[in-house]
Amino acid sequence: MQVDSMFKYLHQKKGFNGTVLVTKYDQVIYQGAFGYADFKRKDTLTTQTVFQLASVSKQFTAMAIMMLKEQGVLTYEDSVQQYFPWFPYKGITIRHLLTHRSGLPDYTYFSEKHWPNRNLPISNQQVLQLLTEHQPQVYYQPDKRFFYSNTGYLLLAAIVEEASGISFESFLQKRIFEPLEMTRTYTYNPELIAQPGVVATGYLSGRRKRTPDYLDSVLGDKGVYSTVEDLYKWDQALYTQKLVKRATLKEAFAVTNGVDKKTEDYGFGWRIRQVESGDTVVYHGGLWHGFNTYFLRNPKDHSTIIVLSNLTNGSLNYMKEIRNFLYPAPPVIIANHSTENEKAAGS
Repeated sequence: MQVDSMFKYLHQKKGFNGTVLVTKYDQVIYQGAFGYADFKRKDTLTTQTVFQLASVSKQFTAMAIMMLKEQGVLTYEDSVQQYFPWFPYKGITIRHLLTHRSGLPDYTYFSEKHWPNRNLPISNQQVLQLLTEHQPQVYYQPDKRFFYSNTGYLLLAAIVEEASGISFESFLQKRIFEPLEMTRTYTYNPELIAQPGVVATGYLSGRRKRTPDYLDSVLGDKGVYSTVEDLYKWDQALYTQKLVKRATLKEAFAVTNGVDKKTEDYGFGWRIRQVESGDTVVYHGGLWHGFNTYFLRNPKDHSTIIVLSNLTNGSLNYMKEIRNFLYPAPPVIIANHSTENEKAAGS
């Protein structure tokens, strides 16, 4: 199979280390594992190995919001102040947070400046406290333009907690992971990720081990751990109404003209773009602390590409080539003008 050949090439020539699952018409047509979960122990990866999903986690945060919206607990036009009256930045709605149009500053930068002890993990609520106390400058005013925001998605996770009355971790576990039988999927927990042979260790270029730090405990923008097999269950559930109605989910994939009107857009936790074949796909990538992830869905033929890597060496930069192989441009048909001209001359 050519998909297998492509990933073997990436593994052997470009250093790809990770797991892969590809589907078409809802059926798994390829799955594979390349390399090690831990280079020191030489633990061989399998399709059941758990990885940090990085920003691919955002789609679960968006789903939690959509579930609460469908239940009438919140609306997309609610302001942040309806849940946190003391929040200092005005005019930001849940919809702005979902579509990266809040303009909020990046918490990974201002936390580094204002968090006193980096040996202590920081929570979503503590990040909000830093925002309130120090009020770092916004990048843009709300709804002025698209600006990718991890801060916006940690704020969405905090809103899920406030609106539902349970922790964000519990909401995802009880309302999404358990109903979909995603038995090897969970949110960041220092004890769980320390399990050898279960959770992959993250590595930077040069196979330098990257251990979690104080920012890993922030959830919503990242922090979901899963396998390619569990993500296949998630993918399949999105073609059903197990979590939300089709009309609700449809809005998550709706064009908002928020990113680049010519090539790409952003829905609720998903990027939206047209591939070479002309099909419109939804996808997301992720990069965090030694993990690089990619998840693409094509609703037209119910196909999916799921790639999880625990070595951030640039090998996933070749996903465009793989995408173009799976969704090639239609052949160009050149009309035979000479035949038409001959007919015209003979008439």
